[in-house]
Amino acid sequence: MEVLWAKSPLPASDIAEALAAQKKWNIKTIKTLLSRLVDKQALSTTKDGRRFLYTPLISRERYAAKAARSLSDRLFGGRAAPLVAHLAEGDGLSAEDIAELEAILAELKHEH
Repeated sequence: MEVLWAKSPLPASDIAEALAAQKKWNIKTIKTLLSRLVDKQALSTTKDGRRFLYTPLISRERYAAKAARSLSDRLFGGRAAPLVAHLAEGDGLSAEDIAELEAILAELKHEH
């Protein structure tokens, strides 16, 4: 998804090339993954001659929100506080992270 968020639409061969340095996946594996993402409606396809071009249907922000909610639901019963506490353990949050969280909480407090 990162490759496609950076530039799209792209054919599977360009995606494979972009991932080659990070992953040891062959083109068949990448096409299978792309097909699954199309089935999940995370990507759309457009026919371009004999190949397909892939385009994200979900933004990085929306994906991150869904992934965070899923993680919170699975591991922390849907509660945010234990998730944040877990992240904070072992110096998981920098001073900048803490300041950003405090600003978010202050803003939420004023909205409610």
